[in-house]
Amino acid sequence: MSTRPIRLFGDPVLRTAAEPVVDFDQELRTLVQDLTDTMLEAPGSGLAAPQIGVGLRVFTWHVDGELGHLVNPQLTLSEEIQDGPEGCLSIPGFSIDCKRALSVVAHGFDMYGEPLLVEGSEMLARAIQHETDHLDGIIFVDRLDREARKEAMKFIREAEWFGDPTPQVKFSPHATNGLGI
Repeated sequence: MSTRPIRLFGDPVLRTAAEPVVDFDQELRTLVQDLTDTMLEAPGSGLAAPQIGVGLRVFTWHVDGELGHLVNPQLTLSEEIQDGPEGCLSIPGFSIDCKRALSVVAHGFDMYGEPLLVEGSEMLARAIQHETDHLDGIIFVDRLDREARKEAMKFIREAEWFGDPTPQVKFSPHATNGLGI
């Protein structure tokens, strides 16, 4: 079991779009295992590579007993909307209602480079959208209305972890144009 520190709100890696995975190698499989171990230890419903400082388009999820991962996701969202509680491992201790598509169809790859199709609704759809946002440098508080965002930012500013020094960035050997760590 290999867990990694989770990057917290304010870390620039969380605001940087991740690069597509091009090498489906042992390093990627190790990354997926580290994401899974870290997510389960936290515990959380999902974890994206940027949240552990890696600028690659990969995330894991654990929803309703289902454990999975997706590499280089592309989403098709339903027009129906759900509104419910959402939290983030990068904003520990905070949860607030957030609007998301009710269902999602996600195309991508598994850690071996095999095509993968994931269809989900409600909590799984929320987790897939949330983690894909992380890959685009978007944090769920960006999706909140003005009043809810003010509440979130007040919580963050008052959190004991806010303002901690940003960890040192290390570069990945993957072709990520210097964005991977």
